[in-house]
Formats: sequence, C-alpha cells, structure tokens
Amino acid sequence: MKILLPPSETKREGGVDVPLDLPSLALPGLAPHRAAVLDALVDLAADEQESRRVLKLSERQAGDVAHNRRLRTAPTMPAVDRYTGVLFDALDAPSLSTASRRWLGDHVWIHSAPFGPVGALDPIPTYRLAAGTSLPGLPALRRHWADATSAAFVDAAPSFVLDLRSEAYVALGPVPDSVPSAYVRVVTEHGRALNHFNKKSKGLLVRALAEDRPRSSSLRGFRTWAQSRGITLRDTDHRGTIELVVAE
Repeated sequence: MKILLPPSETKREGGVDVPLDLPSLALPGLAPHRAAVLDALVDLAADEQESRRVLKLSERQAGDVAHNRRLRTAPTMPAVDRYTGVLFDALDAPSLSTASRRWLGDHVWIHSAPFGPVGALDPIPTYRLAAGTSLPGLPALRRHWADATSAAFVDAAPSFVLDLRSEAYVALGPVPDSVPSAYVRVVTEHGRALNHFNKKSKGLLVRALAEDRPRSSSLRGFRTWAQSRGITLRDTDHRGTIELVVAE
C-alpha cells in the first residue's frame, strides 16, 4: 500500500548539509520534470520582485525567495519532518519510533509542487511553490506534472493507493484507473465536509497506520485495519471515493 499526502505551505528550516539529490528521490523517472521545475524556480529567484509577483508573496515573505535561490545547495531533511501545519503536526513524525518512521518511508509519498511525489524520508530543502503557480518558461504546473506523475504511479505498480491529497495536488498527478486506489474525504456523521478537522484527521490516520504498521495491500485490508482501530469508513456514490467519518 502507498499513501499519498499533500504538502504544507509551512515548513521547518534547517537540516543537514547534504544538498538535494534529485536521482535519489522516490519515483526516479520524474527526475527530468523535477530538474525543469528546480531550474525555473532558481532562475526566478534571481529577481526578488518578480519572484514575489509570481509566487504572490508579500515583502515580509522575501525570505522564501532566498530559500528558492539556494535550492541546489541548501540543507535538507526528510520530507515528513520538513513540513509543518495541521496535518503534519497531527502526524508528529519526529516522535514516532524508528520502526514506524521506516514504515512511513516505505509507504508514504508526499506530493510537492517542485519535486512531485517524494518519499516520506526523502531529504528535501525548504522552498516556496504552490500547486497553482505558473513559472516563467514552463507550462502551468498541472500541465507540467499530470501525465508524467500518473505514468510514474503506473510504473511503480503499487498494490493499492490511499489518496489523502487535496484536489489541487490530485490535479498534479491523478492516480490512473489501472492502479487500485481510494480517494478519502473527511466528513461528519451527517456528511458535512470539514476543513481544519480534515487535515488533522488525515494526520492522525497516518500516525495510527505508522504505529500499527499493518500489512494491508488492498482497500479491503485497509478497511479491516480501520475497523480494528474503531475508525469509521463509509462508501459514497462516487466510484473510487470513501469517507472518513469523524466527530465534530
């Protein structure tokens, strides 16, 4: 089983002095697409004013432009530790056991805008780039990434994909119909979609999976595990979509 997570706009700074190594990231077939975005983002960062315009940053966010300027040489840390925010705070990967973190590395992809899906333990630098951005010299990110990422999912041939991404990141690489998958929506018992609790619930779900390290390789296996944990899943009228039911 593979789990797809969205990234977060907020990130921890720092890391170890080991620069980004594109060929070592998960789904290595995406390396040319990653290099193209990296080059465009670094080139854009040479012009702070234009960077702020394209990335929609305020003067107070000029530090994000500096991060982009140093992408090739900046310190790195595991992606699951790099991201902060509601989902990743609930997951709290730094507090997990070594075995649970290893499970995350084997089973979780985090879908970033500049690098595409990366492994949870893949080392990445901090950066600023949102899914809806159009970088100079490149097509819109949706056009740049979608087909290549979908093809990479096929090549990886996972037995099952649990898709916890936001719609903006699904657009950067839909899971093809040929790959068994389920897209997860977080709702209340009455079917109302949630926002803040959506992210928190997904983070708690992945933490529980990492703690238990089930050998689920199908939707059926995931359902069995969820039931054992008292987690409520519900079918929907939309093919390939299930609901994670939580209390308000």
